[in-house]
Amino acid sequence: MIVGIAVLASNAVAAAWGAVSWLRGFPSHPFWWLLRVAQATVIVQVVIGLLLLARGASAPDGLHVAYGVALLAVTVIAEGTRLGAAQRLIEDVPDLDALDRDEQVALARRVSLAEMGVMTVGVLLVLTLSLRAYQTGG
Repeated sequence: MIVGIAVLASNAVAAAWGAVSWLRGFPSHPFWWLLRVAQATVIVQVVIGLLLLARGASAPDGLHVAYGVALLAVTVIAEGTRLGAAQRLIEDVPDLDALDRDEQVALARRVSLAEMGVMTVGVLLVLTLSLRAYQTGG
């Protein structure tokens, strides 16, 4: 129960911080720390759930298990999508070394904001799935 609440709280905080930072167009270093804490809580929750199932415990509803596993899947898919977003922005630049310092900083900012936007959507999805898992858990 405590880890489940930690999943909900940490993902809510990371989602809110990421959304506000992204909407303001301000790359946020604390967002990444909040995101990693939220992801760690998801991993701990999924591992605990799988261990409970392996020990013979039963979930109140089959959907509860599906939502729990989906949390991990969304986290992994979001990370892959984040990398893809960064690569797409960088591919558009023929020679990174030829850019002057201001252009490099502007590109880094665009990459950071794109990655933050993708991960914020991922955290919002995790938060939504976590709420559904909580509702089906009884």
